[in-house]
Amino acid sequence: MYLEVDNQRPNASAHLWPQRTRNRSSLRRRADTTMLHRHDLLQAEPAAWQAMLRGYPSIADLPLVADWARHGRPAIVRRRMAGDFSDSVPAALPLPPCYGKLRVAFSFPSGAAVVALPPVSLCDAARTAPAEWKPVISTLLDLGETLKISPRVFGALLWEHKTGLPYLHAQSDLDLVWSISDEQAARLLVERLHRLDAESPVRLDGELQLPDGAGVNWRELAQSNDDERSEVLVKTMDCVEVRTKAELFRTPSSQS
Repeated sequence: MYLEVDNQRPNASAHLWPQRTRNRSSLRRRADTTMLHRHDLLQAEPAAWQAMLRGYPSIADLPLVADWARHGRPAIVRRRMAGDFSDSVPAALPLPPCYGKLRVAFSFPSGAAVVALPPVSLCDAARTAPAEWKPVISTLLDLGETLKISPRVFGALLWEHKTGLPYLHAQSDLDLVWSISDEQAARLLVERLHRLDAESPVRLDGELQLPDGAGVNWRELAQSNDDERSEVLVKTMDCVEVRTKAELFRTPSSQS
């Protein structure tokens, strides 16, 4: 289900979000549109939240949304969509499944009182996870230590951990982001995740965050062949694009 909302403010847009985070020591900083990546967390000051909502009564009337920021609940950075201004901060939040799994997208003007939050690591969120997930979480944390990567959460586990609202259910996935810049480490990570997923009580899902901040689903990498010319879908802040596997870990300097 999609809700189309006419823009009533020059620097904001809102509609339902189609269904489908940095070093813990990071200081809070005003959200910089040039530095944001998908899955980054945001915190809006209550006044900024209310300013955004005033132009969109259809969103303000949704369950939980009006008081979202007042309760200290975060939003998440999403990919830009048609109607978003280039200097706006594109954001979203999902409502708990008991409210219909509604996903709401909106944006803040660039000068709004919105700050970037540190990511939530799997280590921190583990205490919120169901008991039956704990063994595979422990194995994933060990894998992260081996590869010197701290996996961070998004999806249902993130939202229940950050809000205390009931997002997790029997069909929930364990969604993780792995920031990785080394092709060999990425290959090992994908192989291990593929094996773990086959034995896990919870479906493992998520993305590898590439050196340029774009994301590629690890399952797609696992299913592709070893040909470096094979293509995969990559999600950036502005679009979904196709890249060859050989291009995933190239930086602009290495391509010149």
